[in-house]
Amino acid sequence: MNASMTLQDIQPLSIPGVEGTTPIVIAGPCSAETEKQTLDTARELCALGVKVFRAGIWKPRTMPGGFEGVGDRGLAWLQAVKRETSMAVATEVATVEHVRATLGAGIDVLWIGARTSANPFAMQDIADALQGHEEVTVLVKNPVNPDLDLWLGALLRIHHAGITRLGAVHRGFSSAGDHIYRNDPQWHIPFELRRLAPLMTILCDPSHIGGKRKYVEPLSQIALDTGFDGLMIECHCDPDKALSDSAQQVTPAELGKILGHLVVRSGLPVDDELVLLRQQIDDCDHELLAVLARRMSVSREIGRFKKANNLRVVQPQRYQEMISARLNEGDSLGLDSDFTQRVMQAIHEESVRQQLKLFND
Repeated sequence: MNASMTLQDIQPLSIPGVEGTTPIVIAGPCSAETEKQTLDTARELCALGVKVFRAGIWKPRTMPGGFEGVGDRGLAWLQAVKRETSMAVATEVATVEHVRATLGAGIDVLWIGARTSANPFAMQDIADALQGHEEVTVLVKNPVNPDLDLWLGALLRIHHAGITRLGAVHRGFSSAGDHIYRNDPQWHIPFELRRLAPLMTILCDPSHIGGKRKYVEPLSQIALDTGFDGLMIECHCDPDKALSDSAQQVTPAELGKILGHLVVRSGLPVDDELVLLRQQIDDCDHELLAVLARRMSVSREIGRFKKANNLRVVQPQRYQEMISARLNEGDSLGLDSDFTQRVMQAIHEESVRQQLKLFND
């Protein structure tokens, strides 16, 4: 897709009440659960100086039967937040019906989630519903899969509908297996989006990338260090009792500490090659550690099988076959054979150690 010329026309966001704020901070609970929970959280965030309050009211989950949001009645709670605190309010939309309801309720910011942005049919329906509503701000989260063109296409559909208050939100990408983060950051994808749309506002969602509240602060700092314009953070007055995404939400007090610790740097070029390359190294290391953890888990299962069937821990023939196969594979990938052998020997030694531990338990 040759989208760069159109995307270059997208200007920085002008959210009501947030003009000139750096970085932009959008915060609030994953879900509006009750009117009291919504207003209590909003009051505390307002006291911190947060200008945009977010809360989901339609929450279809991966598996049916869980809490799926309060629906349209939550719009009245967001209106109450806006009246009482003067904060702009934001919620997620996934259907034409959602768009119509939020526009009718005077919601300031609509965001489109990862599952929806991955569906061009849904995106076109939403774009059609937004025609003639240039006053609303729309944020488009990256699709669940790491496909830059899909993200660009979603943004362009909204842009072509006449929406000029348009921004993007990086929330990471789904991947199979266990990883350090809930969603793989793959920072190079939003960096490329920045290259194609240099003026467009791009926010980072550290809550959904990390999946645990302990990662919110370090991921937020990475985002600011690499040129993101702001943050969208999930914040709940009692996160341990939250009905959705409890592990990744922080309290308003915790958010205050996080924002107080963050360093906002000036003059860091967003295309700083060394910064981007180092971040890609970090991403590779995170992925490598997650793969090693999965390998050791399989090794322990093998150890249990060997113990149950009275087999030796070390099987010399299997070891030689494995080393030979990995050396050939490493060679085909351009890796030095000595390096490959040292790495595989270290991995095998750790596998043996973990299996011996099982034998001795």
